[in-house]
Amino acid sequence: MSNPLVQAFFVGRAVAEVLNERLEVALTDALSDLGKFDAEAREQLRQFTDEVIERANRAAEAAGSGTTTSSGQPGSESVDLQADIDELRAEIALLRTELQRYRSNPV
Repeated sequence: MSNPLVQAFFVGRAVAEVLNERLEVALTDALSDLGKFDAEAREQLRQFTDEVIERANRAAEAAGSGTTTSSGQPGSESVDLQADIDELRAEIALLRTELQRYRSNPV
């Protein structure tokens, strides 16, 4: 390698090869990390979805069991519920009457 031009060519070529290899390794690592991140994000989304569905199913079962319990004794529940509704309607009527009386009597 006595010729400096030939030596510069080979040095440039070696620099390009080393840079190319390092760039390849860096790109491969970046893509690997991106793939890991994507896989973890998908897994977390799947776990989140599973947990939401599980909670929704539990709530639906609890609501269903509550409905079946009250439907197991339809007489007592419906009577109590109807009595409560009747009482509330009576209170509303009484309050309306009192409100009309208050509005009609100027102070």
